Amino acid sequence: MLVEAVKLALQAIRRNALRSFLTVLGIIIGVGAVIGMVTIGNGTTARITADLAKLGTNLLFVLPGQVGPGRASSDAKPFNNRDIEVMREQLTGVQAVAPVAQKSVPVIYGTENRSTVVTGTDSGYFVVQNWALARGRGFQEGEERAGRAACIVGQTVREKLFGRADPVGETIRVHNVLYDFHSSGDLLVGWLA
Repeated sequence: MLVEAVKLALQAIRRNALRSFLTVLGIIIGVGAVIGMVTIGNGTTARITADLAKLGTNLLFVLPGQVGPGRASSDAKPFNNRDIEVMREQLTGVQAVAPVAQKSVPVIYGTENRSTVVTGTDSGYFVVQNWALARGRGFQEGEERAGRAACIVGQTVREKLFGRADPVGETIRVHNVLYDFHSSGDLLVGWLA
């Protein structure tokens, strides 16, 4: 009986070859589309998860004049150095406290001029963000206390300004301040991985 059913099915396929081919083609396209969409969905989920992990785990942003979720009060005074020190002293169980100020400014090297967001901070920022430098060194305590000009550039800015050239030993201008890149010495440039 099973043999007869198989023979009957093969005869039907031969009689309707075009219809059978189109049916098989439809099934292949459908299965391929489902596999493709699942793969794209999983890849997108993994990418978003990785991007969110870059924000830092167990990370808390504190803004002056803000109570609860929402925007901070526009007339609130910004945090000063004393406020930051009090947070460092009194917040127990906190790995690092990093003050942050951001502004979009021009960055200039030779004839290259790019506008980028500059983040003013201290060495605690790299601990909070869990970032490592690809080359160079981080901020030194003496630079932070003295308010000396030192900077670390990201990979994108390094590529846009220097191309494939090594920035160590070069000088860039961030807005109106000059920054030297040294492998050692008073001022060091590094770039993020």
